[in-house]
Amino acid sequence: MPDLPDHISFAFPAAFSLLLLLAVLIWWYVKRSDAAQSAVEVSTIHAFRTVTWKNRFRHLPFIFRLLSLVLIIVALARPQKRVDNQTTEGEGIDIVLCMDVSGSMGSRDVAPSRMDAAKEVAEEFIRSRPVDRIGLVVFSGESFTQCPITGDHQSLITHVQSLESRRHLVDGTVIGEGLATAVDRLSKSEAKSKVVILLTDGKEDPPATRLIDPLTALEIAKTRGVKVYTVGVSAGTSTIVENTGNIKSAQPDYLDEELLNKIADETGGRYFRARDKNGLKSVYTQIDQMEKIKVEVKNHTRHEELFLPFLLAALVFLFAEIVLRFTIFRKFP
Repeated sequence: MPDLPDHISFAFPAAFSLLLLLAVLIWWYVKRSDAAQSAVEVSTIHAFRTVTWKNRFRHLPFIFRLLSLVLIIVALARPQKRVDNQTTEGEGIDIVLCMDVSGSMGSRDVAPSRMDAAKEVAEEFIRSRPVDRIGLVVFSGESFTQCPITGDHQSLITHVQSLESRRHLVDGTVIGEGLATAVDRLSKSEAKSKVVILLTDGKEDPPATRLIDPLTALEIAKTRGVKVYTVGVSAGTSTIVENTGNIKSAQPDYLDEELLNKIADETGGRYFRARDKNGLKSVYTQIDQMEKIKVEVKNHTRHEELFLPFLLAALVFLFAEIVLRFTIFRKFP
């Protein structure tokens, strides 16, 4: 039997042993045909050399019968198409990525830039959490929700990839408002664990329009039971690159590690310092390991029956044989 695709199988392959009966049937047909022929002595055979289309196709009914039997045997073997489905279930965690998109995130001290490195690593982190609901909040001189908490990770990744430093936002850095917005996104969450991953490369540098300071945001997070992991991204001094590609200035490291440590410690999280892209990957890996999730992958296999087309084809050949045998190839006694 020829090789079949991996997703095609037969429930009763032993039925193919019935194909041996076809050899017996062919032998019986040939023997009966020979016995049915009579011998007549003639002086010349010239008159018998003419072959009509009826003589040429006289075996066609028998061929149709063989084809119908082959198809019936294939149908008895029950050809099936295997369809594999995989579902991922588990108890996930509701997470909000709270990312600084201020102008300093364009610095290239973390190659290719702080922003690009943060986006790439965040995307990898999202892909590693298949059953979590994750949202995205961004902040600069103001904060807003870029993507609500969702299980649609591909849509979330699209939002992350579209981030640019300080795009459409007021200048400044409002860590407090960014954190408060992220916590608010988790306010209606029913997950057992609620986490904010706050990433920034600077200190609180608010405009006059600031509404919530970092310590107030910290108290809100503690009241709501939200765990905050803080990540400081900076290799030291930073070269700021504007959206136009021009180098703006070189500035010292303004990272407020004391504040980030305080926010993390008092909410049950942890502060991390990332000085390069690999360090940033290590941070997300550690957070991934600390915030364990229960994931169960279930494989479901169902079989789609394919015998019906073979059975219908067998009936067509059988009907054709009967029609031919009792019409065109009918034998009169």
